[in-house]
This record gives sequence, structure tokens and C-alpha cells, in this order.
Amino acid sequence: MKKGLLYFASALMMLSTASCASLDMNRILAGGAKTMQAMTISDDQVRQYVTQYISSEDAKGQVLPANNSYSIRLAKLTKGLDRVDDVPLNFKVYNGDEVNAFACADGSIRVYKGLMDVMGDQELLGIIGHEIGHIAHHDTRNAFKHALLTSAVLDGIASTNQKIATLTDGQLGQIGQAMIHAKYSQKQELNADDYGYDFLKAHGDNPLAMAVGFMRLYQLEKQNTNKQITGLDQLLSTHPTLEERFERMYNRAVADGYYTPPAE
Repeated sequence: MKKGLLYFASALMMLSTASCASLDMNRILAGGAKTMQAMTISDDQVRQYVTQYISSEDAKGQVLPANNSYSIRLAKLTKGLDRVDDVPLNFKVYNGDEVNAFACADGSIRVYKGLMDVMGDQELLGIIGHEIGHIAHHDTRNAFKHALLTSAVLDGIASTNQKIATLTDGQLGQIGQAMIHAKYSQKQELNADDYGYDFLKAHGDNPLAMAVGFMRLYQLEKQNTNKQITGLDQLLSTHPTLEERFERMYNRAVADGYYTPPAE
């Protein structure tokens, strides 16, 4: 909220000091209002809009049925993971070869079967723990607000009251593209790594799986010079590097007395 007010105040100051001939007044005022509009969207509204988006993605026919072997494996791994804080969690497998997974602010976590093909159970659980960390730390919520700011969606929704607008296919597509290209900061990624590490320990699993998972992704990244492995760029963060993240998780696990990688 404070950021929105500062943005709007800055716009007004620019109007008072600059020549009207050199400024587009409507664009500046619209930009300030749009920023304030995004900042005032409640967490509940964010979740409802995100639910619209993920529901539209799920409806495209890429969700594997519950009796599929991939879905059964994911259900076993995530058994008992019902919620984080006040956000209910739900997990589904997407029928794609992409090495990717993502989390949404409404608690939806989607894992592509391509990622499951290259990850052991404990490694995969570490990646899932990392994604849950982004939900717990509100990174996904803030990413959605940023997605709204970088799209034209806010121009057509009622975000200043409790009414939830129904998003059009075009608006859903704009949000999807903005969210796909959104990047988490170094601090957010490291905090999510720590959450995934603690998540594994809390569930009685070997947290060294985090390091092993990063090493596996690093190997895939080196193999992917021709960009044949789809989804990998979306899953990976360029800062910090996978080598740094591997070393960080490895050193922490060894310090905690974990020396042997998890058996699969």
C-alpha cells in the first residue's frame, strides 16, 4: 500500500514540475491508479483470481487422472500435506515432458511428468517443499500482483471492492504469460530452498535430497545446450546458480550429520 501511495505521489510531483507538453497526464495518472489498485487487492481476491487461472489451465486436458501411475506416485509423496498456514494445498500432475513444476497463491501445485521422470522420490519431494516455501513466504501472491501490473488485466476487473470479476480467456492468457516470466529474487529462492530443506527434515526425510536434486538439475542444464529439454529454464533461477545452491544445501546437510544421499 505504501509503495502504491509513493508511486502515485511521485506522479503528481512530476506533473507539478514538468512541462505539460512533455508528459502524457492520463498515462501517469492511470499508472499510479493501477499500481494502487493492484496493491489493494486482498489475499482472498488474489486466491480467487488465481483459482480462475489454474482452473482454466487444468481444463485444457493436461491433468493426468487420479489412477495414473504418476498421479499415484505424487499422491503418496504428498500424503498429509493438506495446507500451509491458512492456504489449502492441492497437487496435480500435468501430462507434459517439461522438466518443470510451479506453485500458485491459492495453494495449487502442478508437477509435470517430465520432472518426475528425472527425479527420485526424495529429490522430487525437496522440489515440492521448495514450491510450498514460495506459497508460505507469499512469493506466489506477490508474483501474481506483479503479473497484474505487467498485464492489462487490471483495466477490466473490479479490485477495489469484494466483487470478483470473471476473467476472460484473453485476460487469463495475459496473467499466465506474466506469471511464467516472473522471476523470484535471490533472497526468495534461498528462503524457499531453506524451507524445502526444513520441510524434508520435518517429515523424517533426508534433506541431502535437496543437494542431490540441484546437482541433477545442474547436469540437465549442461546437457540442454540446444534447449531440447522444455520447461527447464522456467524451473531454474539464474541467481543464485545451481552450483551455489547445491553447495549451500550440501554443506548444511553435512553440518546436520547427513552424509549419505537418500536411497531410492
